[in-house]
Amino acid sequence: MGTNKQRHDSEAIIRKLRQAEVLLAQGKVVQEICRELGVSDATYYKWRRAYGGMAVEQARRLKDLERENDRLKKAVAELMLDKVILKEAARGNF
Repeated sequence: MGTNKQRHDSEAIIRKLRQAEVLLAQGKVVQEICRELGVSDATYYKWRRAYGGMAVEQARRLKDLERENDRLKKAVAELMLDKVILKEAARGNF
């Protein structure tokens, strides 16, 4: 398959998986399908495990939730750092 490291967003992955389902229904084997999609067998199976059965809208929502989760984690980390700084300042260790 080569070493071309191309990133696919979740929506593109789901579209490719739907295309793969159609090709499977037409009797093509996974290796043939992967060649047509331009991905390795391992990538296909990883995508299928992660996104199988998911609709594009669900993938968009998942991406939004992951972004929000990252933002909230960063906010909590900043608040924890502020708390440590305030505790140190209150003890006079600054």
